[in-house]
Amino acid sequence: MTLKTSRRGEIPPFIVMEVMRAAAERAATQEAVYHLEVGQPGTPAPQGVIEAAQAALAEQRLGYTVALGLPELRTAIARHYAEDYGVSVPMERIALTTGSSGGFLLSFLACFEPGDRVALVAPGYPCYRHILSVLGIEPVIIETGLRDRYQPSPALLDAARARTGALDGLIVASPSNPTGTMLPKAEMAALAAYCDAEGIRFISDEIYQGVTYGRGFETALSHSDTAVVVNSFSKYFSMTGWRLGWLVLPEDLMKPVERLAQNLFISPPTLSQAAAIAAFDCKEELEANVARYAANRDLLLRELPKAGFSELAPSDGAFYLYADIAAMTNDSQGFCARMLAETGVAATPGLDFDEDRGNATMRFSFAGDPSEIAAAAEALKVWRA
Repeated sequence: MTLKTSRRGEIPPFIVMEVMRAAAERAATQEAVYHLEVGQPGTPAPQGVIEAAQAALAEQRLGYTVALGLPELRTAIARHYAEDYGVSVPMERIALTTGSSGGFLLSFLACFEPGDRVALVAPGYPCYRHILSVLGIEPVIIETGLRDRYQPSPALLDAARARTGALDGLIVASPSNPTGTMLPKAEMAALAAYCDAEGIRFISDEIYQGVTYGRGFETALSHSDTAVVVNSFSKYFSMTGWRLGWLVLPEDLMKPVERLAQNLFISPPTLSQAAAIAAFDCKEELEANVARYAANRDLLLRELPKAGFSELAPSDGAFYLYADIAAMTNDSQGFCARMLAETGVAATPGLDFDEDRGNATMRFSFAGDPSEIAAAAEALKVWRA
């Protein structure tokens, strides 16, 4: 007898995780590997966070917290918005989550019904569309290019609605993964106003907040009281494996998200919450990390064109360079696999981010150690010579 399995598990893979696995298999044979595939800081958690975690291990029972998280950490996040961005957010509107991934799941469940349509751009973070699809929500893909700086606009949303019908939501990422582009103040304000006027739930992915290069970061909270903001301790705070994020929610979503969190997660990781309170006192160390990313970015912008990777998206923030490789290949997945096998450089094929056009693009991450980034650039130049 064949037992039934759910079709939910048939969603496409998160390709970057498969590249990581292939890179690990190569490393196990003692061959050189240069990790430019995953968006993971090469820096550890701040020292103050580590010390706070050690103290919590020694002093606390580390049982469950309430579903929305420790009030002390929610208060620290509210203070962060007030001090760094001039935005007043009551701690009562903040919910801690198990990574930003938990935040996406909770917000999508709270905001949308099966059959609803949610707009998002391509290229974009693949897990948006995968999670939406698993929940029975229709991703409405808006193709963007350099002319749009890979970001949505009211005009593009109008075109999407004319093509597919009503929209129930919009997901925006600024800075973006994979392109690193950002929405300036006027464009963020225009999108927030459009969504408010049209009854579209505006979800702003701000997990790369703080990782910017010469451009000011703009939070959706400056322009809308109804926006949902998803954020994380993973990127700017270098705490990927601690699996801790947060949501800033409008009041009408607080109870729904709390009930969902109680049932799906009980609470976010308690040790991570206790330690993360100290993260906001580690700004000097965190800004030094961003300076390191900036140096890595400058190195790749200088060296990648020498290896033939000259068509690059403008990287205003995050730690990615998105390359058009149409002149080299029409099979980005095969190209990246061959590049790893022949040079040890692991990078992510564009198909992860753009199902229809990603065969001719790829993403490099420059979040790692500067010596590894430099060695990868040299290996690519030799390979493409």
